[in-house]
Amino acid sequence: MQSCESSGDSADDPLSRGLRRRGQPRVVVIGAGLAGLAAAKALLEQGFTHVTVLEASRRIGGRVQSVKLGHATFELGATWIHGSHGNPIYHLAEANGLLEETTDGERSVGRISLYSKNGVACYLTNHGHRIPKDVVEEFSDLYNEVYNLTQEFFRNGKPVNAESQNSVGVFTREEVRNRIRNDPDDPEVTKRLKLAMIQQYLKVESCESSSHSMDEVSLSAFGEWTEIPGAHHIIPSGFMRVVELLAEGIPAHVIQLGKPVRCVHWDQASARPRGPEIEPRGEGDHNHYAGEGGQGGEQPRGPGQDEDEQWPVVVECEDCEVIPADHVIVTVSLGVLKRQHASFFRPGLPSEKVAAIHRLGIGTTDKIFLEFEEPFWGPECNSLQFVWEDEAESRTLTYPPELWYRKICGFDVLYPPERYGHVLSGWICGEEALVMEKCDDEAVAEICTEMLRQFTGNPNIPKPRRILRSAWGSNPYFRGSYSYTQVGSSGADVEKLAKPLPYTESSKMAVSVVCEEQGSSSKQQPGHLLSSKCPEQSLDSNRGSVKPMQVLFSGEATHRKYYSTTHGALLSGQREASRLIKMYRDLFQQGT
Repeated sequence: MQSCESSGDSADDPLSRGLRRRGQPRVVVIGAGLAGLAAAKALLEQGFTHVTVLEASRRIGGRVQSVKLGHATFELGATWIHGSHGNPIYHLAEANGLLEETTDGERSVGRISLYSKNGVACYLTNHGHRIPKDVVEEFSDLYNEVYNLTQEFFRNGKPVNAESQNSVGVFTREEVRNRIRNDPDDPEVTKRLKLAMIQQYLKVESCESSSHSMDEVSLSAFGEWTEIPGAHHIIPSGFMRVVELLAEGIPAHVIQLGKPVRCVHWDQASARPRGPEIEPRGEGDHNHYAGEGGQGGEQPRGPGQDEDEQWPVVVECEDCEVIPADHVIVTVSLGVLKRQHASFFRPGLPSEKVAAIHRLGIGTTDKIFLEFEEPFWGPECNSLQFVWEDEAESRTLTYPPELWYRKICGFDVLYPPERYGHVLSGWICGEEALVMEKCDDEAVAEICTEMLRQFTGNPNIPKPRRILRSAWGSNPYFRGSYSYTQVGSSGADVEKLAKPLPYTESSKMAVSVVCEEQGSSSKQQPGHLLSSKCPEQSLDSNRGSVKPMQVLFSGEATHRKYYSTTHGALLSGQREASRLIKMYRDLFQQGT
């Protein structure tokens, strides 16, 4: 995989000449997360000057949110750079010195398990007993063996049997249980502990997948998610620094904060040949374009666009402003699409795209940070993992609302204490996370303290001095943390979600952009985005054909191999920008 940093071509290349001489297309990007910023940055670097980014919230970053308390920075959202070899997020952070203070304990070369670092994970039961280290190691080895088996169904084309219900959770639970029960060497008491540990491990796995339960994750598609080789890294100064680096190259006037979008009206020329479906309105005359510095002037026209020609796309904002455009790049989360797609697009989305939105999954993974005056855990302890002994025979990870706290899989110790203080980070996911989000800080702190007392057997643990927690599920601009392939879905649904509108014969093909190629260690070449091998598109909108690529889709949920990751989000934004860059470059070449 190559890191997709764009390099500007000569000022005399066909794209640059065309943008200067034949008019600027107007591009609106919805969302200022990593995908939206990456798309805007790539377009601006290649000479597109009329780019607008609309961000619903009052900040940039999307699901990256670093919060500074005292001298420490805590991540409510994205925390790790997953892998280093060819990862554009890693290269951006490393090139700008963001990893210089990363400790050895904040790097993990194995399969990451939440806050993975040096030290010992303490597995505690609800009776206040610590599970012996040898039992934990034996179970961990067994679980990881079965985890590796879950990857084979996709990677080796292994058929899924009916008993598994094509579910990672069902398959894993039954396979591990059978192996534990058939072990002739373990006494019954040890078997019971190991059986109870299954549920704890599946809770951790659910938090990592951001699913309500691993029972909802597709077994046949699970192995398609691709891990980038190399260590996982934490950025001590905050993941927001990566966001800020992306935004540095984007002029301030391009990004509009606090600008939620109500509806994207697309295919306007086909729907109503005589004039726009919605007249631009709001403060002032929005047919009169305010460019850089707020100077009025004629709105930018697309290449070959006559003065009276219909804009193909109109973006209607919540504040009643309407913004016409040639192209819109939509980066909203899968959670928002699930909740609002019917009202967010006019005309409605094609049925196959709607079906893909419904089939793919997105859940909520929340963090609960607890700060204590002094540590009550030992210096060798890197986490406190909660094992409920009465769940040894359980086949579900769903709890009634009043027992939401049972979904907390454990608390990790933030390290080093010189940077973070004495802080634990708890993890909870699924419907129970949504219940937690509705509780006030005092109630959550009280329940977490009682759990810590119960599992450690120490009734004297004080309440934390401070609590900080995320709430991704109830946030109307996200409706979840990140996506996964739900039972009944596959990577093909990710491709359908990413397909630009309106559909053309070429857009129905599988699009493979150079910046997504796997297994390549070659370095970025100049003009990389412009040399992407995309299918040829019909570019002439003045011959009665529909203007292509009016609505494009990016965001982590649209990347088939890197969904759920920050690098997947960034690459998806660059991918959509490269579609437009390629389209206009080819158009201008044809006209020379």
